[in-house]
Order: sequence, then C-alpha cells, then structure tokens
Amino acid sequence: MSSLDWPAIGLSFGAATLAVLINLVPGVGLAWLLARRAWPGKSLVETIVTLPLVMPPVATGLLLLELLGRRGWLGSMLHSLNIEVVFTWKAVVAAMAVMSFPFVVRNARVALEAVGTRVEQVAATLGASPWRVAWTVTLPLARRGIAAGAVMAFARALGEFGATILVAGNIPGSTTTISTSIYSDILLGHDGDAYGLIVVSIGLAFVAILASELLVRERRL
Repeated sequence: MSSLDWPAIGLSFGAATLAVLINLVPGVGLAWLLARRAWPGKSLVETIVTLPLVMPPVATGLLLLELLGRRGWLGSMLHSLNIEVVFTWKAVVAAMAVMSFPFVVRNARVALEAVGTRVEQVAATLGASPWRVAWTVTLPLARRGIAAGAVMAFARALGEFGATILVAGNIPGSTTTISTSIYSDILLGHDGDAYGLIVVSIGLAFVAILASELLVRERRL
C-alpha cells in the first residue's frame, strides 16, 4: 500500500465509528417503537428504514447530494451557519450513517422483541417508571443484540462506496475512504495497492462479522 492509503484507512475507521454512534440513539429508539407499539404509518416507516438496503447506493447518494447541497433544504440551512457538508469528511459520515442505519434498527428490533414484555410488566407492577424499566430491564437484556447490530452497521459503513463517492467525492487526504481508494488504485493501474487495501477491508469485515456472530450466539445461550 502507498502512503496515501493510510489516511483513507484512518478516515474510514473514524467515519464508520462516528456514523454508528450517531445511529445508536435514534436507531434503538425507533426499534423500540417498532417492537413495542402499534401506530398509523408503522408499515410505511418500516419500508423507509429498509430502503437503503435495496436501493442502489448511488441513488441514495444522489438524494443525499440534493438534500445536503447548498440548494437543498437541509444544506441551505447548514450553509447559512457556515457549515459545509458536501465534499467534506462530514459527507462521508452522513453517507455511512444513512447506509448503515437499517442494520442498527433491524438488529435492535429483533433483540427487543426477544426480550418480550412480561419482564417489563413485572417491573412496572413493582412501581418502576417506563424510563426506569427501559434503562434497567429492557436495554440490559437486549444489549448483546443491539451491540451485534452496531458491529454489523460498522462493517457496512466501512464498505460503503456508491453513496459516498457521490456526496463526498474522492479527494485524497480529505474524503478518500478504503473503498474509493481501491477504486482509484484500480483506475490508475496500482493493482498492488488495491489488493493491499482489499486485504485490509476483508480483515476488518471478518473481525466485525465474527464479533457480531459471537454476540448473537451468547445472547441465544
């Protein structure tokens, strides 16, 4: 690998971590609503959450570009605050967060549904408030499933390419990630550097998936 590939590895790792942290609170909150409540529009929300898994990543990237660009409704507000997102590291985090969000929600929902409501009802009859039940009963029992979802979201974020290259570009030392660096190396004929990054990405993905499987297995036991 060349010296330019190490910043790409660092950016990918840091951005993926930040994306997962951003997703955790809203992802677990939405998963709880989906697992515990029936409300109008629930099926629509479930569909929207799943869309990034089935849509072409470049389509998601184009939508993010329209949303976060200076003419987009969110991008224009941020621009008025002198905050630029498109073609910066923030866009990398945004793309990774959107593409990995379904993994947090889906895994957290399965974990919460596995807990069931009986234990929560018992805690409530003992005088615990809904918030206390959530913090002391539900989340601790579901923590391994939630952690597994976070790890899988991290792995998905690390491998993100299509949405990232549209909304963040491929600026060396600024927005270049592992995936976009592999793409650049292949285009430039630097096959050795590309294979080196592929080995790194495989290693990171393998560790993440293994950790997720171990967490799920321990939760089942």
